[in-house]
Amino acid sequence: MLTLSEISKSFGARTLFEDVSLSITTGERIALVGPNGAGKTTLFSIILRETEPDSGTVVLDRHTTLGYLPQETAASGDETVLQLATAITPEHTRLQKILADGERTGRTETEEYHEAQGKFAELGAFQLEPKAKRILSGLAFRESDFDRPAKTMSGGWIMRAHLARLLVMEPDLLMLDEPTNHLDLESLGWFQNYLEHYPGAILMISHDRAFLNALVDHIFEIRNKQVHRYRGNYDAYVEQRKARQEQHLAAYKNQQAEIAKLQEFADRFRAKASKASQAQSKLKQIERMEKLEAPESADKKIHIKFPQPARSGQRVMTLNKVHFAYDTLKIYQGIDLEIEKGQRTVLVGPNGAGKSTLLKILGGVLTIQQGERKEGLNCEVGYSSQNRGDMLNPNRTVLQEALSVPNPLPEVTTRTILGSFLFQGDDAFKKCGVLSGGEKTRLGLVKLLINPPNLLLMDEPTTHLDMASIDALIEALKQYQGTLIFISHDVYFIRALATTVLHISAGNLTPYAGDYDYYLEKSGAGSARQGLVAGEQLTDSRPKENAATGASKPGGSPVKTKEQKRKEAEERQALSAARKKAQARVEEIEREIAKLEQRHKEIVELLEHPETYAAGGEAVKLNRELIDNAARQEELNEAWEDATADLTTLSPAEPTLKT
Repeated sequence: MLTLSEISKSFGARTLFEDVSLSITTGERIALVGPNGAGKTTLFSIILRETEPDSGTVVLDRHTTLGYLPQETAASGDETVLQLATAITPEHTRLQKILADGERTGRTETEEYHEAQGKFAELGAFQLEPKAKRILSGLAFRESDFDRPAKTMSGGWIMRAHLARLLVMEPDLLMLDEPTNHLDLESLGWFQNYLEHYPGAILMISHDRAFLNALVDHIFEIRNKQVHRYRGNYDAYVEQRKARQEQHLAAYKNQQAEIAKLQEFADRFRAKASKASQAQSKLKQIERMEKLEAPESADKKIHIKFPQPARSGQRVMTLNKVHFAYDTLKIYQGIDLEIEKGQRTVLVGPNGAGKSTLLKILGGVLTIQQGERKEGLNCEVGYSSQNRGDMLNPNRTVLQEALSVPNPLPEVTTRTILGSFLFQGDDAFKKCGVLSGGEKTRLGLVKLLINPPNLLLMDEPTTHLDMASIDALIEALKQYQGTLIFISHDVYFIRALATTVLHISAGNLTPYAGDYDYYLEKSGAGSARQGLVAGEQLTDSRPKENAATGASKPGGSPVKTKEQKRKEAEERQALSAARKKAQARVEEIEREIAKLEQRHKEIVELLEHPETYAAGGEAVKLNRELIDNAARQEELNEAWEDATADLTTLSPAEPTLKT
């Protein structure tokens, strides 16, 4: 399918590749890994023929198609989301524009319009639309988004639309550069399962270990100007690379020992006439050896002692009956939440459920419309958005900015921390004003860790970090003695840190007092409905009358006429009928609630199955049903309270016992 032969590429005095050869065959799933700056994106660019190698050849089999998703900022014009998702070739795009312009201007009877319509049909493009809609739904677009101009959406959503276009296109070789950056957990699950059934080959760059472990069967590692191939997923690569490093180190040490021995002989006897020829032979033997390069030191975790925050009270923050809406869009209506000291909580839930909104409410970034947000004793809040670099001083260097916090660390320690977050060497002296978006994000993260609050709120903290930096962040947060609440789509990161889970859906908060795997296991259990009482059989406490005479028993009420008795009997019958009707209403509501709870459990279980995400759009439909289900349960809960109140009113009071 694709062959690279003896590729070399240098930028000035820096050589990225030297005589690199590799091949990709049909159906392979390959991850391209290596340290930051090793040349992963450059290799992508060479394959795409956007960058010419200094030497070597790139051969793509005839009729093999390539599709590429860049890491950031894919372009969009005036097309709608659906048009972008179906614009799989320049010809499709050209015909789409003619048809859209004709419909917009009412010129659908022109020869150009009819010709474009015919060619569009010949290309089978009208059949692309249903497929595109399924994929867009899987990536969490709503149906109302399909006809929106793509350029009116955020950059992350535009990237999702371009990803949808590639999946609709189904190229023979799908090339993805950090494809999970713009996906939430639910969309990531759908995407991962879609790729498991993808018919073509995949070559990707990703720092999401769980994603790579689930998908790839080969690893291409860029190291020492070469590309080394490993079989298996990422974890298998780590083990194989460790074994290869140990073997290389042993071979290198043996060769160095042999060279030292030969050199020692030559040095000792080269001055003696009787041994001079032997000494010269030993030197030539050394020259003829194919020298092994000194092995790189094994990757080491960077151990940094981070400062700790001031102690907070046990109850860090409380939300009481909080309401929040964006204009007419209601997000939360009367939610309650208590945050205890030391919790490490991940917020999970479907896209648009309100995870980032809740984080901003807790951080005081958003003002609630009703209810109470109460900070606990000595609570210091730090909110870290995905755009952590917004508050940087553009005139300071990276190092100056890191040292500008209220309680700075020594410069040497600060440089070490900056290095672990990819600001190495002279990068520490770059002006903040020239940093890329990712660099600003990382620097903002460093500042937060150097001077941490005791309540740390983080939205997608691993975005723009490579695996070494993610490990450094995990180590820092494991040391962190404050309270942590975060949102992440990186399952490896979540499993490393989260001790509790808070699921958010349709404005409802459901806590799980365990880690992420506990949440996955228990989230299908559903909430048991407690406290329901059936209608009680109450006895009539009125005095019993003498059936023969109508007179009351001793101590009873006066004798009643037949008319009075008839009216009372009719009233009792009417009351009994009303009570039975109210009782039936309560039982009917309870049955419907039980059905909804059972369906809730079924939906959650379906969302945990990988095959759910293989069917385009199925996971999104289930998420929407889950939201509707929760809303309906809330309505029925209110109806049940009204019905039980009516039943209580219609039921006689319990007799009062006297002693």
